[in-house]
Amino acid sequence: MIHFLRYLFVLLLFVSLPSYAVVKGEQVDYTADGVTLKGYFAYDDSIKGKRPGVLVVHEWWGHNEYARKRTRMLAELGYAALAVDMYGDGKIASHPNEAKKFMMEVIKNMDKGKARFVAALDILKKQKTVNPDKMAAIGYCFGGGVVLGMARAGVNLAGVASFHGSLATKNPAQLGKVKAKVLVLHGNDDQFIPPQQVKVFKEEMENAKVDFEFVGYPNVIHSFTNPDANLFAKKFNLALAYDAVADKASWEKLQTFFKQIFADQK
Repeated sequence: MIHFLRYLFVLLLFVSLPSYAVVKGEQVDYTADGVTLKGYFAYDDSIKGKRPGVLVVHEWWGHNEYARKRTRMLAELGYAALAVDMYGDGKIASHPNEAKKFMMEVIKNMDKGKARFVAALDILKKQKTVNPDKMAAIGYCFGGGVVLGMARAGVNLAGVASFHGSLATKNPAQLGKVKAKVLVLHGNDDQFIPPQQVKVFKEEMENAKVDFEFVGYPNVIHSFTNPDANLFAKKFNLALAYDAVADKASWEKLQTFFKQIFADQK
């Protein structure tokens, strides 16, 4: 009898223990214009039912571990997230010259760039854990410029968020075309994005009556969310620097932004 009571106690204790998030990640291949794209899908399988989906667009280095890390972080928050491959075949640059080449191949032909983005969006919508009516996108550096470009192009998203992303465009937002709410998280001392570019961007958003918010972090420069920024800065003599305070603040701001945009969607 004593042994049985002990067994029962242990069993009840086990049942009463809280369940913890189990984030699962897997490679997802998809295509656009005959090009194989290698995405990375992450979700928390302890959550039941469908949840909002978020695309993550990489820096100019390509779809690397940093993009996947952010994808898993979104899964931990309760979203289903897909790290996008904008370069094809999962190409990753090892030098700024190579990164610039890959980036410019996309920027010079944004019709193909949009096709790759939309292909990723379609794949994400088809995942069984995703609510296809609640979609957003975030991007870093090059990726920030991409998600802003997709918002300008009228892609149907609840919102987009750019982290230290490029702001300039040859196709400015048009009145009534932008469906997404826009959040820009920017380092005020970013040497790659001069103050004039910031001024023009804000005027563009205001003229097109876009629902946007611009957050600038004082004394912060480019790539402030990436802990590897300091290594890249030293290795390649680039004006990059990780800033833990701005990283934390911008991630918290993103969480608030997502709660707002997805609450607006019934």
